Amino acid sequence: RGIFHNAAKTFLLWVNEEDQTRIISMQQGGDVKGVFERLARGIKAVGDSVKAECGKDFALSEQYGYIHSCPTNLGTGMRASVHVDLPGWTKESVDKLKARCEELCIQPRGTRGESGGQTGCTYDISNKHRLGYSEVQLVQVMIDAVNTLYKED
Repeated sequence: RGIFHNAAKTFLLWVNEEDQTRIISMQQGGDVKGVFERLARGIKAVGDSVKAECGKDFALSEQYGYIHSCPTNLGTGMRASVHVDLPGWTKESVDKLKARCEELCIQPRGTRGESGGQTGCTYDISNKHRLGYSEVQLVQVMIDAVNTLYKED
């Protein structure tokens, strides 16, 4: 079990936690395209390395997508997220924000993780679905929904 990262800590490989492998690309700022491009390059590099080492590819089902230990990640396995300040939604109510996020096919979390709770007005907003959509579609849903929430705030 471990986590491996580049010097800038913008690309991470988490081994044997909830899933056997979790590949993460992240950075400060709003360059979602750059983060996504780094992720795509990293996934290919990790996949090529695994293939070279043992001759196997990541488990991929034509019907269900990538096979993961965590069933909520079935499909692409991608959770694209951004941290965004939503003081108006926070003042309105977290329950109303959650209902609006449901309509937009996204999910709000606190910035301390899935069960870490909410502090302040900053939320981690991510795509809700993993199955039945491409990675590009999921990132676009997240971008469009965050822009909507921000305008509504």
